[in-house]
Amino acid sequence: MSGFGHVQLYVRDPAASARFYAGLLQRAPIEASPTFALFASHTDGTMLGLWQRDGVEPPAAPSTGAAGELGWRVGSADEVDALHAAWVSHGVAIAQAPTEMDFGRTFTGLDPDGNRLRVFALRS
Repeated sequence: MSGFGHVQLYVRDPAASARFYAGLLQRAPIEASPTFALFASHTDGTMLGLWQRDGVEPPAAPSTGAAGELGWRVGSADEVDALHAAWVSHGVAIAQAPTEMDFGRTFTGLDPDGNRLRVFALRS
């Protein structure tokens, strides 16, 4: 198998989640319906799907969010700080302010369902 082609999140309200991710990713979904939305990456074609939790087949286990996290690697600590400022101005809830960790600089936001969204720059 090659790399990941698709990441799926189960969400309460696909339309609300699509609006959130459209603002965060600065692009519209390439597909949207009342129960599903799909975003494509600008760089590698990876897809992000948002599927209404109540309609998933086979049924998904109940979730309170934060079962894992999506991560975006950026090129520098300055980019981490700039994205943090942009996300805050966009109204993204921040679970962890920019900080230095053993791997580099990072911050963590939350989507409307509590899924963790980490931005990081690896230490060189």
